[in-house]
Amino acid sequence: MTQTLLPAPVANADSKPYWDAAREDKLVLPHCRSCGHTFFMPRHQCPECWSADLTWREASGRGTVHSFSVVRRASLATFAARTPYVLALIDLEEGPRMMTNIVGDGALDTRIGDAVTVCFEACADGAKLPQFQRKA
Repeated sequence: MTQTLLPAPVANADSKPYWDAAREDKLVLPHCRSCGHTFFMPRHQCPECWSADLTWREASGRGTVHSFSVVRRASLATFAARTPYVLALIDLEEGPRMMTNIVGDGALDTRIGDAVTVCFEACADGAKLPQFQRKA
């Protein structure tokens, strides 16, 4: 089945480094230089100490499925051809938790605790979206 490209993500000043890295097949996370906290979603201040002294660090791309749901009815027409698909919360090796999709062979067999690795899906305008695949 041929799937249409996802719409390009909309970057802002806080998330631009994240989306730029994704275009190069890299998963990066914001890291606070003041308290050492690594976090996700990108934002302009550390959610732990409120410092704005942030940097970006490349993540391992490894994680574990914390929770998931199989979406069988898309809320938007853009995603209808992709149903059913797996929406998951991933606990990254570095600590943060992120929401993403599980893609690839066996995605619908996803279980809590599954080991996963990042992969990148092409979007419109040359952007890429970090997704995850179950480890064999």
